[in-house]
Amino acid sequence: MDYHITHRTLYEYAAPVSVSHHVARLEPRATATQTRSSFSLQIFPEPALRKARTDYFGNQLCFFAIQEIHSKLEIITSSRVTVQPRNPAQTESSTPWESVAEMFRDPVSPEIIEPYQFVFDSPQIRASQELADYARESFGRDTPLLVGARDLTRRIFEDFKFDPKATTVATPLEEVLEKRRGVCQDFAHLGIACLRSLGLPARYVSGYLRTRPPAGKPRLVGADASHAWFRIFCPGPGWVDFDPTNNVQPAEEHILVAYGRDYGDVSPVAGILTGGGSHVVRVSVDVEPLG
Repeated sequence: MDYHITHRTLYEYAAPVSVSHHVARLEPRATATQTRSSFSLQIFPEPALRKARTDYFGNQLCFFAIQEIHSKLEIITSSRVTVQPRNPAQTESSTPWESVAEMFRDPVSPEIIEPYQFVFDSPQIRASQELADYARESFGRDTPLLVGARDLTRRIFEDFKFDPKATTVATPLEEVLEKRRGVCQDFAHLGIACLRSLGLPARYVSGYLRTRPPAGKPRLVGADASHAWFRIFCPGPGWVDFDPTNNVQPAEEHILVAYGRDYGDVSPVAGILTGGGSHVVRVSVDVEPLG
């Protein structure tokens, strides 16, 4: 499936900003099942300094600095991406989860050093006994790893209500667990925290999701949004994706942008500035299927 993706972010400041420094992670990744044929990033006002590089996880970054007085900042990206069909991992024949967890106890084999780093706590995700207990309802004795991950995905979808007003990017996971409400970021964090609480490697994925209008209704331009889900490492197939917000395994309608330990590693735009006071941010995303 081919997509044209437009992502607009607008910051409007209550007071003038004299200097601002930012990093943007908005360029879709190239993978075995995803091809990026074009990408452009426009910034207004024009930055005095702009530099692209790749971060530790292989995500594409753009650092930029605006050194003139401004009252708003606008970032517009345009991407052309092709997502290939994926061969679904064989969930029933995957390795029992206890055996996988045992692989990631010291000492670990050099072959699994890369996923090993995703077993540990990260700034926004902390393992706990409460989360381990929640996860074990899906991971009974000798349960195949991907069967357990699929059931955990289903339970998060059924037990938690999507509510964009219930949380912010700073809401701790403990509060999400208590309120049973949140958004895709929260549900991805929850799934990862449950898996890490069992000693299993899991990482956070950010990207886009193609949405479909109701039957008979036109597609609304700009009505899509950034999305998040999680990946679990499974011997054999490698990293396997699960989307607890929609209770699906990502396929052709999920477009990958970046991955890391948690949201802090993949935030689409982050930065510091001098001045500005309070601000309002508006985000518009359009995922347009082509052909």
